[in-house]
Amino acid sequence: MPLWLAITLLGIVEGITEFLPISSTGHLLIAEHVGLPAQSDLFNIVIQSGATLAVIPLFWGRISKFFTNWSDPAVRGLLFKILTAFAITGAGGFIMDKKGLKLPEHLEPVAIALLVGGVLFVVVETLLDGKKHGHEVTWAVAVTVGFGQLVAAAFPGASRSGTTILLSLLLGLNRVEATEFSFLAGIPTMLAAGGYKIFKTVHHPKAPVTEDWGMLVLATVVSGIVAFIAVKWLLHYVQSHTFKGFGWYRIVLGTLVLVVLAFQRG
Repeated sequence: MPLWLAITLLGIVEGITEFLPISSTGHLLIAEHVGLPAQSDLFNIVIQSGATLAVIPLFWGRISKFFTNWSDPAVRGLLFKILTAFAITGAGGFIMDKKGLKLPEHLEPVAIALLVGGVLFVVVETLLDGKKHGHEVTWAVAVTVGFGQLVAAAFPGASRSGTTILLSLLLGLNRVEATEFSFLAGIPTMLAAGGYKIFKTVHHPKAPVTEDWGMLVLATVVSGIVAFIAVKWLLHYVQSHTFKGFGWYRIVLGTLVLVVLAFQRG
């Protein structure tokens, strides 16, 4: 397979899965294990940043209020809650990076995280069926989302958006607000992670930088375009659907990966 095609496919995988609650990191690892070329941590984080940048226009109406409607207490409160979640994740992520946290080389922990997350989505949505959901992002939600992003970083396959949305639902937030706050909190988190990784790689490399920047740009552009489409669809979808479908998808995928791994072991 030509390298440009493989890189394009990785960009598509990233774009579809970054904001959907099914784990972009997990899908990238699975894709690399089934034939697509393995990429560096820098590659994965930068294309995640590209996907993040692409969805900003979809939330520009809310983001622009942080600059144009600062006098509104609700607007200030939302911004401070986003920054709180970001601060928790940023501080925790920095510590995890210093401790040498790396992505797993094997798919078993990824599959387990996908499976567990899928079961939790189905169970939580079943328990919450018919119950009233709140419209306000509370401080409890903001803090929990911050720690939820750390959980997702520590357990690839858990999904950053999946973990934070699930926790927000458990705290009583409705699906639309839970999804939007997860995305808004993820914007500074992913952009900061991407910027830090690029700076660290370029200025303090542990080894010579061998990244193919042209291929990286291609994957980033592709992931951004696909992410824009995926998020626009998801924001419409959650207005009238539960997350059970994503839960069952995760259960099937996680189970399939575990079965394949079991057969490979003989």
